[in-house]
Amino acid sequence: MIYPIVAYGNPILKREAEEIKEGTDLNKLIEDMYATMDHASGVGLAAPQINQGVRLFVIDSTLMLDEEDEETGIRRAFINPIILDEYGNKFSFEEGCLSIPDVRAEIIRPETLTIEYFDENWNLKEEEFSGMTARVIQHEYDHLEGVLFVDYLKGLKKRLVQSKLIEVSKGKVSTDYRMVYPVK
Repeated sequence: MIYPIVAYGNPILKREAEEIKEGTDLNKLIEDMYATMDHASGVGLAAPQINQGVRLFVIDSTLMLDEEDEETGIRRAFINPIILDEYGNKFSFEEGCLSIPDVRAEIIRPETLTIEYFDENWNLKEEEFSGMTARVIQHEYDHLEGVLFVDYLKGLKKRLVQSKLIEVSKGKVSTDYRMVYPVK
């Protein structure tokens, strides 16, 4: 099943997601999240973006990489993740979000992270990721914390995107995927 993507302005995007009870069968939800992400040509999707307020996201960082990149990328589900540490050089990269179409901004993030999470079989993992994979994880993890990439913008940069954010929340945006807009 392909879910509609929740648009900017919906309160679920600003709430901290709830932990999932260990052992819960998430196979169908994870399969649907991959299908939804792929349909929308995304590289990551957090459960709050499909109106599910739980601590789950899926990523496919292989789509962010070129053949000459040393990094290989991953396609994986993260259940109840906890970022344990972020470190290394910080780098800027233009980010976007399926919930905020037509808005992009340069966001600075650390290049490496260590994360603890359960995989789709409820195996506890602790891994280190760097580069684009770390960035995608950080972006999706933020969704579980109720943080959007535009929340990192300050001053003039924030004011420059404000009118676009209002347009998105009103449904005045065109996408190749279904969206659900906030009820006003």
